[in-house]
Formats: sequence, structure tokens, C-alpha cells
Amino acid sequence: MKIVIIGAGFTGVQLAKRLIDGKNDVVLIDNDEEVVRHASNRLDCDVIQADGNNLTTLEEAGLAKADALVCVTSSDEVNMITCSLVDSVYPKLLKIARVRNYAYYVNTADATRKHAGAFGENHRPLYGIDVMIHPDVEAADAIVNAVEHGALTDVIPFGDDYELVRIPVEAGSPVDGQVLQNLRTLTQKPILVAYIESADETSLPSGSTVIKADDYLGILAKKSDVPEFLRLCGSKMQKLNKIALIGANRIGTIVAERLIQRKKSLFARLFGLQKKMTQDFVIIDSDESLAKQTAERFPDVKVFRADATDEAFLQEEGIDSFDLSICVTPNYEMNIVMAAFIKSLGVKNGICLVSSSAFADIAYKLDIGVAVPLRDTVVDSIMSHLRGSSVTGIHTVSDGTLEILEITVTEKSQVNGEMLKDIAENGKFIMLMVQRGASTAYTIPTGNTTFSTGDNLVLIAMSDESQRILEKFGAEG
Repeated sequence: MKIVIIGAGFTGVQLAKRLIDGKNDVVLIDNDEEVVRHASNRLDCDVIQADGNNLTTLEEAGLAKADALVCVTSSDEVNMITCSLVDSVYPKLLKIARVRNYAYYVNTADATRKHAGAFGENHRPLYGIDVMIHPDVEAADAIVNAVEHGALTDVIPFGDDYELVRIPVEAGSPVDGQVLQNLRTLTQKPILVAYIESADETSLPSGSTVIKADDYLGILAKKSDVPEFLRLCGSKMQKLNKIALIGANRIGTIVAERLIQRKKSLFARLFGLQKKMTQDFVIIDSDESLAKQTAERFPDVKVFRADATDEAFLQEEGIDSFDLSICVTPNYEMNIVMAAFIKSLGVKNGICLVSSSAFADIAYKLDIGVAVPLRDTVVDSIMSHLRGSSVTGIHTVSDGTLEILEITVTEKSQVNGEMLKDIAENGKFIMLMVQRGASTAYTIPTGNTTFSTGDNLVLIAMSDESQRILEKFGAEG
């Protein structure tokens, strides 16, 4: 594929790097000389210093032969206008725009739903944007999902029944020192270990892999069985009766809104909360204006204008006795510091918003429960739309060594009619789930599972092999 990316910031560069690793033809455009020089030194692709919202510039960069345009500049308006301009001349070109302003995102979604009949085959999408990526929504979804699972681990759900969870192995736990193939002697529940993070590397395991204390296991299991696997690894799900949200910015308010909306179903069902929300959920922000706006928006929630690193305040208000802190301020490094500090005061569980997987790794080393890397989440979302229509999802694992791929088997797939045991590639990928059509449930496959057109698959692969493997299963190059 040929992809033109406008915006050579962190997201643009990371996206370009992953596309280049997948043997795609990439052109990166930015109007900042220093940014362009920095990107040119890091990437093996054409990097052009120019205004990306100039159609002549884009055509000189090869837009007419491109498969997709991705706009990730720091300006929502530039991203949206560029897509609109390009759509007027190249309507069949896939156009993806990152849009940070939540109002644009909500208004576009509302207008699309309201006039669903108008957005048919003969009408272009609003602003000419085929896919609008909202980083704050992506991050908020990940945070709320982590809260639903006790903030103990990273979670990727698959359908209604299964999820992939990242679980630490505690010293002396039943799995400590076990050979992977012997795990089934510890439980009768269906289980599949998708990956193992050790001190040295993140890898795809084999039956002879030895599990050691301080490893992290990526375990695929039914949702109802996760508590048992936590126990086998030496952990257990905690009830989160009191939650403190630090940060009343866009992400913070989206998280608050969704948690409040779910308080009867989510909190009562999962965490057994019986008290009023004002006693169980507080929001803290040091900005007076944000705190005031948030208090007006959520009148049933206690909102503090305060410094979350002020130990005296935390103790006076009893925040140090809470079960979970969620740090989502725009200062990503400070989120790690605050989460670690609050944990040192007695708050056992933490979720922090960080900029990238590199900082997520730092957060994990500080024993902060869950770290949500904002920029990596956005890149994953964009990548899932660039790998072809048969690819429905991509998730980066750990430090980016592995990718979880969701794909639908096409007629052109090399695996049609083949059994898993005949196409398996040890050390390259592991097949995790199979769904026979959207109306059926996911199942964990066996070696005798035979694939056919329309099957929805979930597999985990080495990142440097993912493009080849996707093509093997029928994804467009």
C-alpha cells in the first residue's frame, strides 16, 4: 500500500515506522523544518517539508496513486479541512483524521445517526472523513474497561465471553516454576497462554516454556474464569468500593460520565456498591475553572479543586483510604508520579494515562496496576483501518514486539479449507480464537480446526511478521 501521512509528530512518526516495517510505501509531510529533519533521521521513507493542506503538494507527493491519506497534525481543523479538500477530488481514497475536539466527534456522530438514510452509497461522509479517530474516546474506553476488571490488569475483550488479560506471576504461586504444558493439571477451565513477558523479552511461548516469578502472562480465558487464573498466579480481583479520578480534562470527564452512567449496572453488579456516588467517587483537579465546570456538570459527585500530590489534603479527605486512583491529567509523566505516590499512601490499585508504551513499561516497573498509552492506542486504531477491510482490529502488546490481529478469512486466503495444525508456524504466530460468523460465539481452536471463508479469527503474531501473516490469511497488502 501507499500511504500519505500529514503530521510528523510522535503519532505520525510511530505510524510511519509501523507501516514501513510492514513493507508499505510511506510519504510523510510536515511544515516544521526541525520536525522534518528529526523524522528524516529516524525513518526510511520520503519526508517532505510543506503544508499538507495544499492539494498541489499532496499530488506531487503521489496522492493520486495512494491508497490512503492519514491526517494527524496538531490542528483538528487542518486535519478535517485537508480530508474535505482531498475528498472533493479523490472520493475513493481512504481518508483518516485524528480529531481531538470532542464536540466535533460527538456532533459528527449525532449528525450521521440523525441522517443515516442520507449517508448511503451516493453520499460522502461528513467532512469527507471516512474514519474519524478521537484519542480521548479511545483512551477513555481503555480506562473504563480496566475499571470494569478491577484495575488489576490490561484487558482486551473478544465477544461476550472471552478476554485476554495480562497477569503477573507472584513468587510461590501455583504456576511459579511450572512448565507451560502442565498448566492444565492445575485447572479444568479452558485456557490459552498467548504470550509471556519476562525480564529479558516478550515472546510467544511453547509447551516447554517455564513460567517464573515476576513474569507476566497474557492469558486468554472466559470472563467468568479470570478470577481463578488470577488466584493461580497469586493475585485476586479486588472490590473497588471507592474511586478517585485525578484530572477533569476531556478524558477525565468522558471517563467520569461513563462510570456515572454505569453506576447502577456496573458498580452495583461488579463491585457491590450500595452507598451514594458522592461517597464512592470523587474528582480532583488543581485548575479552578475545570473543577468548577466539572462540579456543575456532575452535581451528584464531590469535586475538589486541589493538588493530588498534597499528602495533607489526601489524608484530610480520606482519599488515602480509597481503593483506586485514576490519573488522567495532560501531564503524562506526572500521572505516573501521582499514581505511585498515592499508592505509597495506601491506595492499592492505580490506572494512569501515559504518552506511549515506553512510559507504560516504566509505570509497570513501579508496580502501577494499569497504564494506558494514549498515542499507541491511537496508532493501533489507525493501523486497523489501513490493513484492509478484512482486518477488524489491531492491538499492540507490551513493548510492541507482538501484535494481536483480528481478521476475517476471505475467498483469496491461503488458509481456506486448511487445518490449523497444517498452517501453524511455531514462534511466528498463535491462533487464539475462531468465530464462525458474527452470530456465533468465539471458541479456542484446536489443531484440527478447519478454516473457511467468513470465519473471524484472532491471532497473536510477532510484529515484524504480522503483515506477511495477515496476507496469508487473506488481508489485502
